[in-house]
Amino acid sequence: MRVGVVTFPGSLDDHDASVAIERCGGDPVTLWHADADLKGVDAVVLPGGFSYGDYLRCGAVAHRAAVMGAIADFARDGGPVLGICNGFQVLCEAGLLPGALLRNEGLRFVCRDVLLVVESTDTPWTRAYVPDERIVVPAKHGEGRYHADEATLDQLEQDGRVVVRYAPRNNPNGSARDIAGITNEGRNVVGLMPHPEHAVDPMLLGGEDGRGFFDSLLQPQPA
Repeated sequence: MRVGVVTFPGSLDDHDASVAIERCGGDPVTLWHADADLKGVDAVVLPGGFSYGDYLRCGAVAHRAAVMGAIADFARDGGPVLGICNGFQVLCEAGLLPGALLRNEGLRFVCRDVLLVVESTDTPWTRAYVPDERIVVPAKHGEGRYHADEATLDQLEQDGRVVVRYAPRNNPNGSARDIAGITNEGRNVVGLMPHPEHAVDPMLLGGEDGRGFFDSLLQPQPA
């Protein structure tokens, strides 16, 4: 499966995402921010980093890049899209996911492993997990506090669209209702703040709990 990894000016984790995709059996394809051609990929990953220097707001410039128009069309047609950290911010700015990511509570940058609970396993990115599975994934962000109005939060809960949640006492940024990641109504677009691409190698400190996000897409799943 060919998985496009978008590179914006300021992307930091595009290489890591490509390595994770390759390690899990996929074929990573670089998508440049100024190119509206998705090169026939089967899925898209928007990686972490500081796209366009995070000027104005995180993702506020990136969501206007030429590639995002093609990604919006791809997502509307049901194509699998994963936004990680800055990629999650870009998806919210683009209106492909609801809500926004605000400055962390305490206004401090967070860089540590976090314990997550996988709540939604019916997306292309999470079906390798089991409901309520607990995983440890690194997080590193300064603007990761998920925010939405109460009506939107209630709808996300009602529709089962909270994909991953920080485990009790593990919320590193003050996100509303401990939300670490969500999906869209079509369940093909997923955004999350922690970095599963940094947790696919048992030889590294991050372990491999994040591998399920990529195995879900790339490996055959039991019937």
